[in-house]
Amino acid sequence: MTTPAFLALDWGTTNLRAWVVNADGSIGANQDFALGVSKLAPGEPERRFREEVRPALGAEHLPAVLCGMIGSTLGWVEVPYLDCPVGLPELAGALHRVEGATPPAAIVPGLRAQRPHGAGPDVMRGEETQVLGWAASDPEGARGPRLVCHPGTHAKWVLVRDGLIERFVTAMTGELFDVLSKHSVLKSTPGAEDWGAFDEGLEAAGDGGALAARLFTVRSKVVGGAMPAEAARSYLSGLLVGAEVASVPALLDAKAEGPVVLIGDPVLTGLYARALDRLGTAVEVHDGEAAGLAGLKALFGQGGVA
Repeated sequence: MTTPAFLALDWGTTNLRAWVVNADGSIGANQDFALGVSKLAPGEPERRFREEVRPALGAEHLPAVLCGMIGSTLGWVEVPYLDCPVGLPELAGALHRVEGATPPAAIVPGLRAQRPHGAGPDVMRGEETQVLGWAASDPEGARGPRLVCHPGTHAKWVLVRDGLIERFVTAMTGELFDVLSKHSVLKSTPGAEDWGAFDEGLEAAGDGGALAARLFTVRSKVVGGAMPAEAARSYLSGLLVGAEVASVPALLDAKAEGPVVLIGDPVLTGLYARALDRLGTAVEVHDGEAAGLAGLKALFGQGGVA
């Protein structure tokens, strides 16, 4: 049976990406919109979606599936988290049909998992669609326990077991880099990546411990004459990413099989691949947009949205 065409959206904090998915699975009209939920007032997402996004893509009559922060307290409607472990069937069964939306629109719930050792819950919204989209696209590759990393402002390290998201932990590395590089004694001017300084930062990260002490070397190396000021930003990036990859996976308290799966933006996955290679860890790199689309297609196909 042919699946109807639909509108797929990844609606995050700072940006909205939308695609028309044709009945044969091919991609039609698609566009980015500067409509991140952090920029919108309460009640505004529904109106902007109806008045701007749908007409721009010629999708006024298509059902829609939306993932990301649009289901948070900042978004269109708050959708409760699902507790892990969760696979595609559970996620599809929990799609939230937005009341009164015509044509129908459904929002993907986020996930909640307990960190090991009584550290409390962790949450994600949006990354689950990419991770499970990767698993749907490569069922054989998702067999057994696999370690998946989704770099970003709040990077996610995910234990996937036989296609189920079992648990995960979040590392605020991207946000730390933004705050420290703009608003601290470590602030620096953006410029071209200095790979030598980045690699020096990876080396300085060590095992990831005592990060607060290691961070001060960004300043001490510059004022002490050991590093030019223009290299500080790349060194800081390497230090933070290196500390994350060296220490955060152990928080999942599990042994995974095969290479680490990196899913996300090519620039960020490239940084993480470089850091993991320094540790002698093999990686598989997958495009986040393609994985997210695969997840939205699979959810629409199973969720009965139309």
